[in-house]
Amino acid sequence: MHLYRLEREQWIDRPLPVVFDFFSRAENLESITPPWLRFRFRTPLPVPMAVDTRIEYTLSLVGIPMRWRTRITAWEPERRFVDVQENGPYALWEHHHFFEQREGGVLMRDRVDYALPLGPLGRAAHFVAVRAVLAAIFDYRFRQVRTRFAQLNEPRPPV
Repeated sequence: MHLYRLEREQWIDRPLPVVFDFFSRAENLESITPPWLRFRFRTPLPVPMAVDTRIEYTLSLVGIPMRWRTRITAWEPERRFVDVQENGPYALWEHHHFFEQREGGVLMRDRVDYALPLGPLGRAAHFVAVRAVLAAIFDYRFRQVRTRFAQLNEPRPPV
C-alpha cells in the first residue's frame, strides 16, 4: 500500500474556542465541502463529538455515489481531533485536525494520510486525478472557512 499525505494550514483571526467550536460541529462540514461532491449526512444531526463517534454520509464523485463512514479516534477539545475512514473509497484515510492558539488568532492545520486501493491502478489514479481532486476540495474548504470567519467581522444591521 502506497501512502500519501496532504497538508494544509490556515490562519483564522478568531479566538480558539470560536474556531474549535465551528470545526467540532459535524453539521458545518457540508458548508465547507464543494457542492459538486453532493455531500449529504446519513447520521442524524447534531452529532455529539467524542472518541468513537461515528459519522455516516454520502457523496458523489464524477456521478458515482459513495457511502462513507468515519470514526473519531482522537478528541482533545481546542487542541486536535482525528477522523478515520471505516468504510469508503480509500484503503486508508486519517484526517488530523490541529488547532494552535497564537497571538491574534488560531493556526489551524490539516494533515491527511491516505492510500488508494488497487495497487498500481490506484497509484496511477492518484497521479492522474485523485491528488488534484483532493487539492481542489481543500482549496474550496480554505476559501469557505476564510469567508465564513470574515463574515463574523461584518457589522450586523440594526434591529
